[in-house]
Amino acid sequence: MSDRGEKLEKTADLGDVRLDLDRRRRCGFPEVVFGESKDVATLKRVIQRLLDAHDPVLITRVSVDKGTELSAAFPSGSYNAMARTFRVDQTTGPAQRSGATGHVAIVTAGTSDMPVAEEVRETIEWMGVGCDLVVDVGVAGPQRLQEVLPRIVGSDAVVVVAGMEAALASVVGGYVDCPVIAVPTSVGYGASFGGIAALLGMLNSCAANVSVVNIDAGFKAGYIAGLIAYRQARVGERERGRGGDGVTERWRDRGTEGGSEIPSKIMNPKS
Repeated sequence: MSDRGEKLEKTADLGDVRLDLDRRRRCGFPEVVFGESKDVATLKRVIQRLLDAHDPVLITRVSVDKGTELSAAFPSGSYNAMARTFRVDQTTGPAQRSGATGHVAIVTAGTSDMPVAEEVRETIEWMGVGCDLVVDVGVAGPQRLQEVLPRIVGSDAVVVVAGMEAALASVVGGYVDCPVIAVPTSVGYGASFGGIAALLGMLNSCAANVSVVNIDAGFKAGYIAGLIAYRQARVGERERGRGGDGVTERWRDRGTEGGSEIPSKIMNPKS
């Protein structure tokens, strides 16, 4: 095959968009498209080309008007107005094909953080990874976090979405033995500076397992957490293939911790 033919297989030239059709082979998941600056006609061409390649579709930052038109054009798709995402799932997606799932807990400090948390959730579900959304457990009411710890402890990764002073990420980091992806949001009053205060607070976290993404970057946090969970699930699959029970030493050694049992869906991912 010529070099030119090879290039055409890996890249779809749609005029104003050069779509990376080789992304799933290289990186495990297809290209995700930022929809904010693209018109509906362009997004329709992108979606159709991804579907032709049997790739699951995720478009982020989609306005309500665009989402309405895309939903009419692609009835099998799903528009989330709060997350501003448009998604079309494919049964041949990478996670579904391998059988791996994994689990991510998404934790918000307040209900005002929900639009970003929903973008996280949509991204993780598009990746074929299981997730649980825990809402409104900020540090102003510390008992609320204690009450929901059984839903968080035992996850492959945790995404914490918080504005204001963003202290929740450090607190959650002190309870779990997995990566915590912190998402600062632009929620807050004047001195929050549109999320910069939350960003700086998270960057200065004393919890060693906390890593930080950009302000309101729900997609980025969801994608990183999804990759971590997906790869952890694949480790379990390989262990089962070697005659093990699919539970890595990390889970086997723990049993229970802090009075919280590991969720059964993590211990038994096939159930």
